[in-house]
Amino acid sequence: MKITTVGLDLAKSVFQAHGIDETGATALLKRLHRKQMMPFFSRLPPCLIGVEACGTAHYWARILAAMGHEVRLIPPSYVKAYVKRGKSDALDAEAICEAVQRPTMRFVPVKTIEQQSILMTHRARSLLVRQRTMIANALRAHLAELGLVANPGIANLAKLAELALSDENALPAHARTSLGILVRQIMALNDEIAELDRQLMAWHAESEASRRLAGIPGLGVITATALAATVTDPDQFRSGRQFAAWLGLTPQQHSTGGKTRLGGISKQGDRYLRRLLVVGATAVIRHTKDKPTPMANWIRKLMEKKPFKLVSVALANKLAWIAWVVLTRKEAYRPYELRA
Repeated sequence: MKITTVGLDLAKSVFQAHGIDETGATALLKRLHRKQMMPFFSRLPPCLIGVEACGTAHYWARILAAMGHEVRLIPPSYVKAYVKRGKSDALDAEAICEAVQRPTMRFVPVKTIEQQSILMTHRARSLLVRQRTMIANALRAHLAELGLVANPGIANLAKLAELALSDENALPAHARTSLGILVRQIMALNDEIAELDRQLMAWHAESEASRRLAGIPGLGVITATALAATVTDPDQFRSGRQFAAWLGLTPQQHSTGGKTRLGGISKQGDRYLRRLLVVGATAVIRHTKDKPTPMANWIRKLMEKKPFKLVSVALANKLAWIAWVVLTRKEAYRPYELRA
Protein backbone atom coordinates (compact mmCIF):
# COMPACT_ATOMS: atom_id res chain seq x y z
CA MET A 1 0.00 0.00 0.00
CA LYS A 2 1.69 3.17 -1.22
CA ILE A 3 0.60 6.58 -0.01
CA THR A 4 0.20 8.91 -2.99
CA THR A 5 -1.47 11.99 -1.51
CA VAL A 6 -1.33 13.56 1.94
CA GLY A 7 -3.39 16.38 3.39
CA LEU A 8 -1.48 18.15 6.13
CA ASP A 9 -3.20 20.45 8.62
CA LEU A 10 -0.61 22.80 10.12
CA ALA A 11 -0.59 24.07 13.69
CA LYS A 12 1.80 25.43 16.30
CA SER A 13 2.56 22.17 18.08
CA VAL A 14 0.31 19.29 16.93
CA PHE A 15 -0.11 18.56 13.20
CA GLN A 16 -2.63 16.23 11.55
CA ALA A 17 -1.91 14.16 8.44
CA HIS A 18 -4.46 12.36 6.26
CA GLY A 19 -3.12 10.13 3.47
CA ILE A 20 -4.68 8.03 0.71
CA ASP A 21 -3.34 5.37 -1.65
CA GLU A 22 -3.72 4.89 -5.42
CA THR A 23 -7.33 3.72 -5.08
CA GLY A 24 -8.37 6.71 -2.92
CA ALA A 25 -8.72 4.62 0.23
CA THR A 26 -7.54 6.09 3.50
CA ALA A 27 -4.04 4.83 4.25
CA LEU A 28 -2.80 7.29 6.86
CA LEU A 29 -4.38 8.98 9.89
CA LYS A 30 -1.69 10.36 12.15
CA ARG A 31 -1.17 13.16 14.65
CA LEU A 32 2.36 14.52 14.64
CA HIS A 33 4.11 16.74 17.16
CA ARG A 34 6.48 19.34 15.77
CA LYS A 35 9.59 17.31 16.63
CA GLN A 36 8.10 14.30 14.75
CA MET A 37 7.44 16.14 11.49
CA MET A 38 10.84 15.94 9.82
CA PRO A 39 11.66 12.32 10.80
CA PHE A 40 8.23 11.12 9.64
CA PHE A 41 8.19 12.83 6.24
CA SER A 42 11.86 12.03 5.56
CA ARG A 43 10.97 8.32 5.80
CA LEU A 44 7.79 8.68 3.73
CA PRO A 45 8.25 7.91 0.00
CA PRO A 46 7.86 11.00 -2.26
CA CYS A 47 4.20 11.92 -2.67
CA LEU A 48 1.85 14.86 -3.23
CA ILE A 49 1.30 16.91 -0.07
CA GLY A 50 -1.46 19.51 0.19
CA VAL A 51 -1.17 22.31 2.75
CA GLU A 52 -3.36 25.31 3.49
CA ALA A 53 -1.63 28.61 2.68
CA CYS A 54 -1.59 29.85 6.28
CA GLY A 55 1.06 30.80 8.82
CA THR A 56 4.35 28.82 8.46
CA ALA A 57 3.02 27.16 5.27
CA HIS A 58 5.85 28.45 3.05
CA TYR A 59 8.46 27.28 5.56
CA TRP A 60 7.05 23.75 5.70
CA ALA A 61 6.59 23.71 1.93
CA ARG A 62 10.31 24.40 1.43
CA ILE A 63 11.29 21.79 4.04
CA LEU A 64 9.06 19.06 2.57
CA ALA A 65 10.05 19.89 -1.01
CA ALA A 66 13.71 19.47 -0.04
CA MET A 67 12.82 15.89 1.07
CA GLY A 68 11.56 15.10 -2.45
CA HIS A 69 7.83 15.62 -1.95
CA GLU A 70 5.61 17.68 -4.25
CA VAL A 71 4.00 20.37 -2.08
CA ARG A 72 1.01 22.47 -3.13
CA LEU A 73 -0.38 25.34 -1.09
CA ILE A 74 -4.15 25.90 -1.23
CA PRO A 75 -6.02 29.06 -0.18
CA PRO A 76 -8.00 28.22 2.99
CA SER A 77 -11.26 29.50 1.48
CA TYR A 78 -10.98 26.90 -1.29
CA VAL A 79 -10.55 24.07 1.23
CA LYS A 80 -13.68 25.02 3.20
CA ALA A 81 -16.01 23.56 0.57
CA TYR A 82 -14.55 20.07 1.10
CA VAL A 83 -15.10 19.95 4.87
CA LYS A 84 -18.00 17.54 5.31
CA ARG A 85 -19.33 18.56 8.72
CA GLY A 86 -18.06 19.96 11.98
CA LYS A 87 -14.57 21.25 12.75
CA SER A 88 -11.55 19.24 13.80
CA ASP A 89 -7.95 18.83 12.70
CA ALA A 90 -8.70 15.40 11.22
CA LEU A 91 -11.62 16.74 9.16
CA ASP A 92 -9.50 19.66 7.95
CA ALA A 93 -6.67 17.34 6.89
CA GLU A 94 -9.14 15.12 5.03
CA ALA A 95 -10.59 18.16 3.25
CA ILE A 96 -7.11 19.35 2.24
CA CYS A 97 -6.32 15.88 0.89
CA GLU A 98 -9.51 15.98 -1.19
CA ALA A 99 -9.01 19.56 -2.43
CA VAL A 100 -5.40 19.09 -3.56
CA GLN A 101 -6.50 16.40 -6.05
CA ARG A 102 -9.03 18.59 -7.88
CA PRO A 103 -7.90 19.36 -11.47
CA THR A 104 -9.36 22.88 -11.38
CA MET A 105 -7.92 23.81 -7.98
CA ARG A 106 -5.81 26.98 -7.77
CA PHE A 107 -2.61 26.92 -5.79
CA VAL A 108 -0.35 29.46 -4.12
CA PRO A 109 3.28 29.53 -5.32
CA VAL A 110 5.83 28.84 -2.60
CA LYS A 111 7.83 31.93 -1.64
CA THR A 112 11.58 31.94 -1.12
CA ILE A 113 13.21 33.09 2.11
CA GLU A 114 14.33 36.30 0.40
CA GLN A 115 10.81 37.13 -0.75
CA GLN A 116 9.41 36.47 2.71
CA SER A 117 12.06 38.67 4.30
CA ILE A 118 11.18 41.57 2.00
CA LEU A 119 7.49 41.14 2.78
CA MET A 120 8.34 41.09 6.51
CA THR A 121 10.06 44.43 5.98
CA HIS A 122 6.91 45.77 4.35
CA ARG A 123 4.66 44.50 7.14
CA ALA A 124 6.96 45.90 9.82
CA ARG A 125 7.07 49.27 8.05
CA SER A 126 3.28 49.33 7.70
CA LEU A 127 2.90 48.60 11.42
CA LEU A 128 5.33 51.37 12.40
CA VAL A 129 3.58 53.86 10.11
CA ARG A 130 0.25 53.02 11.76
CA GLN A 131 1.77 53.47 15.21
CA ARG A 132 3.28 56.82 14.18
CA THR A 133 -0.08 57.98 12.87
CA MET A 134 -1.81 56.98 16.10
CA ILE A 135 0.72 58.87 18.24
CA ALA A 136 0.62 61.89 15.95
CA ASN A 137 -3.17 62.01 16.15
CA ALA A 138 -3.01 61.79 19.94
CA LEU A 139 -0.40 64.56 20.09
CA ARG A 140 -2.45 66.78 17.79
CA ALA A 141 -5.56 66.27 19.92
CA HIS A 142 -3.73 67.01 23.18
CA LEU A 143 -2.21 70.20 21.78
CA ALA A 144 -5.61 71.30 20.49
CA GLU A 145 -7.01 70.93 24.00
CA LEU A 146 -4.47 73.56 25.07
CA GLY A 147 -5.34 75.87 22.18
CA LEU A 148 -2.35 74.89 20.01
CA VAL A 149 -3.42 73.87 16.50
CA ALA A 150 -1.08 72.73 13.70
CA ASN A 151 -1.62 72.56 9.97
CA PRO A 152 -2.02 69.06 8.44
CA GLY A 153 1.15 67.01 8.19
CA ILE A 154 3.56 65.45 10.68
CA ALA A 155 6.23 68.06 9.87
CA ASN A 156 3.93 70.93 10.87
CA LEU A 157 2.89 69.03 13.99
CA ALA A 158 6.53 68.50 14.95
CA LYS A 159 7.29 72.20 14.56
CA LEU A 160 4.34 73.15 16.76
CA ALA A 161 5.28 70.59 19.43
CA GLU A 162 8.91 71.74 19.44
CA LEU A 163 7.80 75.37 19.77
CA ALA A 164 5.41 74.53 22.63
CA LEU A 165 7.98 72.45 24.51
CA SER A 166 10.69 75.10 24.12
CA ASP A 167 8.57 77.63 26.03
CA GLU A 168 8.48 76.67 29.70
CA ASN A 169 5.41 78.81 30.33
CA ALA A 170 3.36 77.50 27.40
CA LEU A 171 2.50 74.12 28.95
CA PRO A 172 1.81 72.82 32.46
CA ALA A 173 4.49 70.53 33.93
CA HIS A 174 2.47 67.30 33.65
CA ALA A 175 1.43 68.08 30.07
CA ARG A 176 5.03 68.87 29.15
CA THR A 177 6.17 65.46 30.40
CA SER A 178 3.42 63.55 28.59
CA LEU A 179 3.75 65.42 25.29
CA GLY A 180 7.53 65.14 25.39
CA ILE A 181 7.23 61.35 25.57
CA LEU A 182 4.92 61.34 22.53
CA VAL A 183 7.30 63.56 20.54
CA ARG A 184 10.24 61.27 21.34
CA GLN A 185 8.19 58.24 20.28
CA ILE A 186 7.42 59.87 16.92
CA MET A 187 11.08 60.72 16.38
CA ALA A 188 12.13 57.16 17.20
CA LEU A 189 9.54 55.73 14.82
CA ASN A 190 10.73 58.09 12.09
CA ASP A 191 14.26 56.70 12.44
CA GLU A 192 13.04 53.09 12.36
CA ILE A 193 10.87 53.71 9.29
CA ALA A 194 13.79 55.42 7.52
CA GLU A 195 15.99 52.36 8.21
CA LEU A 196 13.38 50.02 6.69
CA ASP A 197 13.07 52.37 3.69
CA ARG A 198 16.82 52.10 3.13
CA GLN A 199 16.59 48.32 3.16
CA LEU A 200 13.78 48.38 0.60
CA MET A 201 15.73 50.80 -1.59
CA ALA A 202 18.75 48.49 -1.51
CA TRP A 203 16.67 45.46 -2.55
CA HIS A 204 14.89 47.56 -5.19
CA ALA A 205 18.26 48.44 -6.74
CA GLU A 206 19.13 44.72 -6.99
CA SER A 207 15.75 43.50 -8.29
CA GLU A 208 15.22 43.89 -12.03
CA ALA A 209 11.48 43.21 -11.74
CA SER A 210 11.08 45.88 -9.05
CA ARG A 211 12.94 48.47 -11.14
CA ARG A 212 10.71 47.78 -14.13
CA LEU A 213 7.57 48.09 -12.01
CA ALA A 214 8.72 51.42 -10.54
CA GLY A 215 8.53 52.93 -14.04
CA ILE A 216 4.72 52.61 -14.06
CA PRO A 217 2.87 55.79 -13.02
CA GLY A 218 1.68 55.54 -9.41
CA LEU A 219 4.04 52.69 -8.52
CA GLY A 220 6.93 53.94 -6.41
CA VAL A 221 9.62 51.92 -4.67
CA ILE A 222 7.29 50.72 -1.91
CA THR A 223 4.61 49.37 -4.27
CA ALA A 224 7.15 48.00 -6.75
CA THR A 225 9.08 46.02 -4.14
CA ALA A 226 5.86 44.71 -2.59
CA LEU A 227 4.59 43.48 -5.98
CA ALA A 228 7.94 41.97 -6.99
CA ALA A 229 8.22 40.08 -3.68
CA THR A 230 4.59 38.89 -3.61
CA VAL A 231 4.08 37.79 -7.22
CA THR A 232 6.52 34.90 -7.45
CA ASP A 233 5.22 33.62 -10.80
CA PRO A 234 3.21 36.11 -12.93
CA ASP A 235 2.55 33.38 -15.52
CA GLN A 236 0.13 31.72 -13.10
CA PHE A 237 -2.37 34.40 -14.15
CA ARG A 238 -3.88 34.00 -17.60
CA SER A 239 -4.46 37.73 -18.08
CA GLY A 240 -4.17 41.10 -16.42
CA ARG A 241 -7.84 40.90 -15.50
CA GLN A 242 -7.26 37.68 -13.56
CA PHE A 243 -4.35 39.36 -11.78
CA ALA A 244 -6.56 42.34 -10.88
CA ALA A 245 -9.28 39.93 -9.69
CA TRP A 246 -6.70 38.17 -7.51
CA LEU A 247 -5.93 41.55 -5.92
CA GLY A 248 -9.64 42.17 -5.32
CA LEU A 249 -9.94 45.08 -7.77
CA THR A 250 -12.74 43.67 -9.93
CA PRO A 251 -16.52 43.87 -9.27
CA GLN A 252 -18.32 41.13 -7.41
CA GLN A 253 -20.84 39.25 -9.52
CA HIS A 254 -24.38 38.39 -8.43
CA SER A 255 -25.61 37.03 -11.74
CA THR A 256 -28.32 34.47 -12.38
CA GLY A 257 -30.94 33.66 -14.97
CA GLY A 258 -28.97 35.35 -17.74
CA LYS A 259 -28.96 38.68 -15.88
CA THR A 260 -25.57 40.16 -15.05
CA ARG A 261 -25.39 42.11 -11.80
CA LEU A 262 -22.11 43.69 -10.75
CA GLY A 263 -21.53 45.11 -7.29
CA GLY A 264 -18.57 46.75 -5.59
CA ILE A 265 -15.03 45.42 -5.77
CA SER A 266 -14.60 42.01 -4.19
CA LYS A 267 -11.79 43.07 -1.79
CA GLN A 268 -10.41 39.55 -1.95
CA GLY A 269 -6.73 38.79 -2.26
CA ASP A 270 -3.90 40.88 -0.87
CA ARG A 271 -5.29 43.86 1.09
CA TYR A 272 -1.86 45.50 1.42
CA LEU A 273 -1.12 45.48 -2.32
CA ARG A 274 -4.64 46.67 -3.12
CA ARG A 275 -4.28 49.63 -0.76
CA LEU A 276 -0.91 50.60 -2.25
CA LEU A 277 -2.32 50.50 -5.80
CA VAL A 278 -5.39 52.58 -4.89
CA VAL A 279 -3.23 55.18 -3.12
CA GLY A 280 -0.90 55.31 -6.12
CA ALA A 281 -3.85 55.67 -8.50
CA THR A 282 -5.21 58.55 -6.40
CA ALA A 283 -1.85 60.33 -6.70
CA VAL A 284 -1.83 59.78 -10.49
CA ILE A 285 -5.31 61.29 -10.83
CA ARG A 286 -4.34 64.41 -8.88
CA HIS A 287 -1.10 65.01 -10.77
CA THR A 288 -1.87 63.94 -14.35
CA LYS A 289 -5.58 64.61 -14.97
CA ASP A 290 -4.81 67.96 -16.66
CA LYS A 291 -1.95 66.69 -18.82
CA PRO A 292 -2.37 65.89 -22.56
CA THR A 293 -1.67 62.14 -22.32
CA PRO A 294 -3.88 59.16 -23.25
CA MET A 295 -4.11 58.08 -19.59
CA ALA A 296 -5.09 61.63 -18.54
CA ASN A 297 -7.75 61.72 -21.27
CA TRP A 298 -9.14 58.40 -20.03
CA ILE A 299 -9.21 59.73 -16.46
CA ARG A 300 -10.99 62.94 -17.47
CA LYS A 301 -13.70 61.10 -19.41
CA LEU A 302 -14.31 58.78 -16.47
CA MET A 303 -14.36 61.66 -13.99
CA GLU A 304 -17.19 63.29 -15.94
CA LYS A 305 -19.62 60.50 -15.04
CA LYS A 306 -18.15 58.69 -12.01
CA PRO A 307 -17.17 59.75 -8.46
CA PHE A 308 -13.53 60.29 -7.56
CA LYS A 309 -13.07 57.15 -5.42
CA LEU A 310 -14.58 54.92 -8.08
CA VAL A 311 -12.18 56.39 -10.66
CA SER A 312 -9.28 55.72 -8.26
CA VAL A 313 -10.22 52.04 -8.02
CA ALA A 314 -10.72 51.82 -11.79
CA LEU A 315 -7.27 53.31 -12.38
CA ALA A 316 -5.77 50.95 -9.78
CA ASN A 317 -7.30 48.09 -11.79
CA LYS A 318 -5.64 49.46 -14.94
CA LEU A 319 -2.29 49.81 -13.16
CA ALA A 320 -2.57 46.17 -12.02
CA TRP A 321 -3.07 45.12 -15.66
CA ILE A 322 0.00 47.13 -16.70
CA ALA A 323 2.04 45.62 -13.84
CA TRP A 324 1.10 42.10 -14.95
CA VAL A 325 2.20 42.85 -18.53
CA VAL A 326 5.52 44.29 -17.33
CA LEU A 327 6.16 41.22 -15.17
CA THR A 328 5.19 38.63 -17.77
CA ARG A 329 6.96 40.25 -20.73
CA LYS A 330 10.00 41.25 -18.66
CA GLU A 331 10.22 44.63 -20.33
CA ALA A 332 10.07 48.23 -19.13
CA TYR A 333 6.84 50.22 -19.14
CA ARG A 334 6.42 52.34 -22.25
CA PRO A 335 3.82 55.14 -22.34
CA TYR A 336 1.26 54.89 -25.14
CA GLU A 337 2.60 57.85 -27.07
CA LEU A 338 6.10 56.32 -27.17
CA ARG A 339 5.09 52.95 -28.58
CA ALA A 340 5.87 52.14 -32.20
